Amino acid sequence: MALVGTAVTTIARLGEGLRREPRRWLVTGCAGFIGSHLVEVLLRYGQHVVGLDNFATGFRRNLDDVRQAVGEADWARFRFIEGDIRDLAACEHACRGIDVVLHQAALGSVPRSVEDPLSTHGANVDGFVNMLLAARSAGVKRFVYASSSAVYGDDPRLPKSEGNIGRPLSPYAASKCTNELYADVFARCYGIETVGLRYFNVFGARQDPSGPYAAVIPRWIDEMLGGRPVAIYGDGETTRDFCYIANAVQANLLAATTRRSEALNQVYNVAVGERTSLNELFSLLRSLLAERFAWVASIEPEYRDFRPGDIRHSLADVSKARQLLGYEPTHAVLEGLREALPWYLRRLRPVPGPGATDC
Repeated sequence: MALVGTAVTTIARLGEGLRREPRRWLVTGCAGFIGSHLVEVLLRYGQHVVGLDNFATGFRRNLDDVRQAVGEADWARFRFIEGDIRDLAACEHACRGIDVVLHQAALGSVPRSVEDPLSTHGANVDGFVNMLLAARSAGVKRFVYASSSAVYGDDPRLPKSEGNIGRPLSPYAASKCTNELYADVFARCYGIETVGLRYFNVFGARQDPSGPYAAVIPRWIDEMLGGRPVAIYGDGETTRDFCYIANAVQANLLAATTRRSEALNQVYNVAVGERTSLNELFSLLRSLLAERFAWVASIEPEYRDFRPGDIRHSLADVSKARQLLGYEPTHAVLEGLREALPWYLRRLRPVPGPGATDC
């Protein structure tokens, strides 16, 4: 999928609208992968941005990247608060004077939640309610939050449409289901405008490749370049709808700025609407890296047992976001990988096997 005309028009219109009517934004999880991209785009569009993060999963280097990318003049419109969303006072402080909250802070990862459900609940449920309370008290007009495709649970129907969800398969999924319930209740009881975005496997630059809970794309890039075993859990025919970061940023800005009343207090799939198996993803990454490092072409995956809590197949129906928000994805998986790969190549040191040579 190439960058399409309607998507270009949508992005240009968003930028023009924000410059005409600047707002004050709070991005929670601002030092994380998605949060840092939101901060960068908002600053480029002339907005005033407050960021909140406790560095549990985010990194100061991501904010340094944003500062370098936007320049000192735009960076001057950013204020950082180091704090934890589990602390209501920190949330209240961050929400003062804010027009729009983009709530990205959470503890991600299905496996992490299976191993430590209490921490997942604390950040993803207690922290979420704190943010809703703080936003309500501060008179925030709109609250856009990160949900997840994990809410579809054991429902086998494809593609996944917003009105059909199954039973959660992990504590992480349960926490995101709870977020959606609380957002709906706060909209009904207190009149705050909420929009939930069900992310489907978002990837791109600044996504951490290290640690036991790293997402599959940065982890595999790191392992291939490092000459380490690349693990595929299951038979490799598990499928995902991989969504490039630019698509997720577009969805956030559309949700934050829409004037359509029927688009509010809703949840939306944020994806491309294309299914890629893990075997296909492995082949794509290997081919792209082998264009630069010939020795990567000989790497083969190691198949391991399925992981508990993982959904077998995932494919999004994005028609609701198209219809109500004007969402139009700009990158499919291949275009996203090509755009993100240089960032990883700058930060990861290839370690080829004995006798291997670069092309």
